[in-house]
Amino acid sequence: MEAIQVLRPMVDSDIPDVLKLNADHVELLSPLEASELADLRRWATRADVIVSDGQTAGFVLVFGPGTDYGSANYRWFGERYGTRFHYLDRIVISDRFRRRGLASAVYEVVEEAARSQGRLTLEVNIDPPNQPSLDFHRGRGYLEVAQLGEPGHRVSLMTKDISDERTSENVT
Repeated sequence: MEAIQVLRPMVDSDIPDVLKLNADHVELLSPLEASELADLRRWATRADVIVSDGQTAGFVLVFGPGTDYGSANYRWFGERYGTRFHYLDRIVISDRFRRRGLASAVYEVVEEAARSQGRLTLEVNIDPPNQPSLDFHRGRGYLEVAQLGEPGHRVSLMTKDISDERTSENVT
């Protein structure tokens, strides 16, 4: 398993690669234009690129509570959890870098960053189904709390409770 070599904040020179990665996986995401990405970066708690072997291997966007982000899924979580959540909007790993453990490594970082909010939330397509993603998230302890959408585009809203309490073993 290969670890992330760099998870760093997205910069303007990353935009073409990020837009291409999004376009390559648009069937699982929503379309994204440069102007929309600029807004998302401004609102995001994390707008990072994943670098492996010196190349852009993917990106991740995470939002904390109280932003202007208009996603219905994000708003649903905000209405239920107030200020006690982070929302992982999208993570994309290039096909060339799949099956190397990069997504798991990113989730470790993102989940740790969400610890102070108490939970990490996200959605996964269920119609049409994204079974690998559902399996991945269930394996990490995410539970479905609701479904949104209509036939042909329905998502499972999932959350993982992450306690801010630390065991004495983790305290230095």
